[in-house]
Amino acid sequence: MTESAEVDYSLGNPDTLTKYKTAAQISNKVLEAVIGWCTAGENILKLCERGDKLLEEETAKVYKGKKISKGIAHPTTISPTSFITPYTPLVSDPEEAALSLQPGDVIKIQLGAQIDGFGAIVCDTIVIPSDKNEGNKLPDRQADLLLATHWANELLLRLMLPSGLLSAPTEGDNAKPAPTKPVTQAKITNLLQKVVESYGCNLVESTTSWLFERNEIEGKKKIVLSPSEGVKGEGIPEVNEVWGVEIGVSLGTGKVKTLPNRPTLHRRTTTTYGLKRQSSRQTLSEIVKKFGTFPFSLRQLEDERAAKVGVVECVRGNVLRQYEIVGDKDGEAVARTFSTIAITKNGLTRLCTPPAPDLSKYQTDKKITDEEILKILEQPLARSTGSKSKSKKKKKKVAAKKPADDDDDSSDEED
Repeated sequence: MTESAEVDYSLGNPDTLTKYKTAAQISNKVLEAVIGWCTAGENILKLCERGDKLLEEETAKVYKGKKISKGIAHPTTISPTSFITPYTPLVSDPEEAALSLQPGDVIKIQLGAQIDGFGAIVCDTIVIPSDKNEGNKLPDRQADLLLATHWANELLLRLMLPSGLLSAPTEGDNAKPAPTKPVTQAKITNLLQKVVESYGCNLVESTTSWLFERNEIEGKKKIVLSPSEGVKGEGIPEVNEVWGVEIGVSLGTGKVKTLPNRPTLHRRTTTTYGLKRQSSRQTLSEIVKKFGTFPFSLRQLEDERAAKVGVVECVRGNVLRQYEIVGDKDGEAVARTFSTIAITKNGLTRLCTPPAPDLSKYQTDKKITDEEILKILEQPLARSTGSKSKSKKKKKKVAAKKPADDDDDSSDEED
């Protein structure tokens, strides 16, 4: 009996990219819906629950009848103004469960869907309208924060392109690109810090972008921006990889602190440990069945109160990773974005990403002036594909119909 061929889960398999794109479409759709629900007075817990319900409904509509996992890659979280990490209250904590959105809040909405273990996570920052929004425009410091975050994200995406990728020869092109060195992570932090400083802001320390793999959103490679002491990134982005790209920007110094709020997000690790308590084993069994290795909130478990007890031993034995709730050390407003991107031979594709901001709503006199940064921001994320071949095919058809009208081969586009 011959062994079945090992399944190729890389981007070299078109089915993999299709699943990522399907998950991303769902994430983008749900993010748009949640953003629309976020108005002053809305309860944060109920918004998170609605977001999760919509994620489950949308993933249930795709790949019907297929024996593959699908569902939530990251629960819906809504982080208040100075909170940095994803946050979602628990029903069993009355004080936090009562939290609602207030006018002027700078909130971070993060969520994600997964198909067959291929997760697509997205985060956007919005400001809850207040009486300071004259003519539906953001006042200066909020505008500075969101503009700094937007342009830092745009720059980071361009710096993540593999060195020389877009200047590499295309099919049929014999030209050799000039050799270039990969951008170091220290250089990336330096350039991004210049961007946010243009708007009077700072990078949030140790903001991390991760390599994504099947059933894994924190892979073997990572880019760490403004790393704290003892923290460093590993590896560089390469073709046929998917990454989760994060930007965090603060109106303060960018330094962080752990908040006293109960951690409610967890994720299963690869560690095996003999759990002694039956409640711990039951909780872990439910987690494995429902979430695999993707992050989850305790509120998503069948019995939230029992889960709060069951996860204690799991965390102590390192079977589960507990995500501490981290905030800005100065209590200042923080903005954050998260995009899931794919790097192919033709460049970078945004699978799911925050909606493009309406820059006309931002009232500020600040701007980026660094020539090196402005030059990088002008660069495309991917090479144009399809138009050349379509143009050639169209011209060849015209030439076949009217050969007398074309005396030479110069009608084809030059490479």
